[in-house]
Amino acid sequence: LAGIFAYLNYRVPRTRKEIFDTLVKGLQRLEYRGYDSAGVGVDGPRKNDNGDNVNICLIKKRGKVKALDEELYKNDSIDLDIELDTHFGIAHTRWATHGEPNAVNCHPHRSDKNNEFVVIHNGIITNYKELRKYLKSKGYKFESETDTEVIPKLIKYVYDNSENDYVSFSTLVERVIQQLLFQFNTDCVLHSYLLAVNCHYMYLLIHVLYITSMFLTHSYGGKKKHYLCPSCFTPSAIIEHTNKVIYLQDDDITAVAQGKLSLHRMSRCAGEDPNRAIQTLQMELQQIMKGNFKAFMQKEIFEQPESVFNTMRGRICFETNTVVLGGLKDHLKEIRRCRRLILIGCGTSFHAGVATRQILEELTELPVMVELASDFLDRITPVFRDDVCFFISQSGETADTLMTLRYCQGRGALTVGITNTVGSSISRETDCGVHINAGPEIGVASTKAYTSQFVALTMFGLMMSEDRISLQKRRLEIINGLRMLPGLIKEVLTLDDQIKNIASELYQQRSLLVMGRGYNYATCMEGALKIKEITYMHSEGILAGELKHGPLALIDKHMPVIMIIMKDACYTKCHNALQQVTARQVRHTHTHTHTEEGGLSPSL
Repeated sequence: LAGIFAYLNYRVPRTRKEIFDTLVKGLQRLEYRGYDSAGVGVDGPRKNDNGDNVNICLIKKRGKVKALDEELYKNDSIDLDIELDTHFGIAHTRWATHGEPNAVNCHPHRSDKNNEFVVIHNGIITNYKELRKYLKSKGYKFESETDTEVIPKLIKYVYDNSENDYVSFSTLVERVIQQLLFQFNTDCVLHSYLLAVNCHYMYLLIHVLYITSMFLTHSYGGKKKHYLCPSCFTPSAIIEHTNKVIYLQDDDITAVAQGKLSLHRMSRCAGEDPNRAIQTLQMELQQIMKGNFKAFMQKEIFEQPESVFNTMRGRICFETNTVVLGGLKDHLKEIRRCRRLILIGCGTSFHAGVATRQILEELTELPVMVELASDFLDRITPVFRDDVCFFISQSGETADTLMTLRYCQGRGALTVGITNTVGSSISRETDCGVHINAGPEIGVASTKAYTSQFVALTMFGLMMSEDRISLQKRRLEIINGLRMLPGLIKEVLTLDDQIKNIASELYQQRSLLVMGRGYNYATCMEGALKIKEITYMHSEGILAGELKHGPLALIDKHMPVIMIIMKDACYTKCHNALQQVTARQVRHTHTHTHTEEGGLSPSL
């Protein structure tokens, strides 16, 4: 997912330096670890390479946003002190998909050397090769290897060949989008949205397709500021500017001119209201600041005692051992009549489904499927009207999960959202759902959302089994476990220094295996995923019961192995696997066991 941030002022004087600072800070709040280049576009004037004046200035740089920030202040051709009364800026961080990471392939992309039309875009255009070939035949020259560059050049082509002398920018871009969708008889734009600006119209325009964004407006005394960025990251990027937002929907086209925002629907159903309500973000600036922590991920790890408590607050009564999930109670009878539960997610959210599968099977006595959203779609998995499908997503905007939701809706299944973002696409489009209330998660590697997803799904199982007499003993065990959970997490966090010592022994290894079984298999997969994301080390979560069916061949004295062993039904079997591993002189074997006294004891 690319990071996109846009900023437009109407009669609010700002220096060019202040504009750059706003754009760069917005990108930094959106920054993923994997981003490889970044760029900005602001209104000119500035001379291009040929010495001609252009009205849109583009600055692009390979590397992190910090590298772009440094480049902005090195550039002698930009007057940072000039004050502009009305101005716009667009900014983009790229994760290379088409073309290698370099300044040429970085966004924004332009229609020509005069920067007449400029576009930043997130998504994939699957028929870009056909478009590129067609435009080349019309004399258009391409600079990059990207799919996005066809968009500004196609806008330029349609503009130059318009039958009227004047065509509105919204109409112009809509015509281009219609060609992208239909001219080549293929759905060619997948989960994408774009921002386009033009030196003639002085517009900032947003087209949204198959994914939702937020448009943010802040005004005072007739003077207005507008901000745009992807909804799954927006709060962290814009909360310091405004807490008023408008959620855009599929096929929305919005345009800003002279301080006014207009919205147009590309396809409108009879009776559909095109208006979008202004909503208020329930967030404060300090929630997205690092505080005394070195990284957001570290901060969010240490917030877990509070986040899991917030997930349970007002929903589980430990005195009466009852659970009420307000978002599901009206559909509870229908859920109890279903024939199976399907948990769908990607990455960490998929692992949250795996982690709760056994508990849900036990408490609901229903078959539970856990599916990766992308694979679910690829298989065209059969879904029936008496299925209940859960869509797990921290942001509520995960593209594959969102497409799977629409697939299941089309087949009549009851849909349930498990999200951490109020107003997200999944939370709006599902029949019912649970807000996990974990608080903003800024770090790219999910931590507290995972534990809160686990707790939310566990509470669903408890609510489903409330009238099952045979399950009351097990329900009480789980409820008591949830009561103790915040304190147990705090206890684990006190082992921070010991965990650092173990990490210092492992971080230079090339590969790592994380092994366990039963309830801990999901923990192995999630732990291995975190190691991949953060350290770029190859790591795999291994089911200990499958050790003899392939993974054992990888194990020797050079392969570090982490084993997770708990005092549960799988304890003896895990120890058998541990003996097989140690027999091969594995260099590092770490087991974390819960002692009978209730304490936590890491051991080598």
